[in-house]
Amino acid sequence: MKYEIRNATPADSKIIASFNSLMAEETEGRPLDPNIIGPGVLALLNDADKGRYWVAEANGEVVGQIMVTYEWSDWRNGSLWWIQSVYVHPDHRRSGVFSALYHRVEAIAQKNDACGLRLYVEHNNERAQETYKALGMINPNYLVMETIFGESKC
Repeated sequence: MKYEIRNATPADSKIIASFNSLMAEETEGRPLDPNIIGPGVLALLNDADKGRYWVAEANGEVVGQIMVTYEWSDWRNGSLWWIQSVYVHPDHRRSGVFSALYHRVEAIAQKNDACGLRLYVEHNNERAQETYKALGMINPNYLVMETIFGESKC
C-alpha cells in the first residue's frame, strides 16, 4: 500500500492526541490525561519552534504519525532532531508506514542541516529496536535520565 506523508495541521490534533494516548498505554501502561495531551499537541502544531508532526495517510485516513523536537548540540554546532510520539495503527504495522515517516523526516532534517536523528525506546521493546536498526540507527549506549516536575502536569 502507498502511504501519503504530509505535515500535520491543527485539524489533525484529535487523532494525534488519540494515537499518543494509545501509544502511552501500549508501551508504558500509562493513561494520558486528555485535558493535557490535547492542548499539548495543539501547542506544538501551532508553534513550529517546539517541533513538528507528520502524519501518514491511507485512503484519506491517518494511520501513523511521527513528531520531532530539536536539541542544540554545541559539540556539533548544530541541531539534533529527536523523534518522538511515533505511532502506527495496528492494522497498518509492518507495512512500511514507519519507514515512510522516518525517511521523510530524515530527508527534511538533512535539507535543514540537522546533524542527525535520535530517539529513545523502551528497553524491552525489541520489535521497535529492530525496526530502528534496520533503518540504520545505532545504539550510542547513552542512558536517558530525567527529573519530572509535578507528575500531575508532566
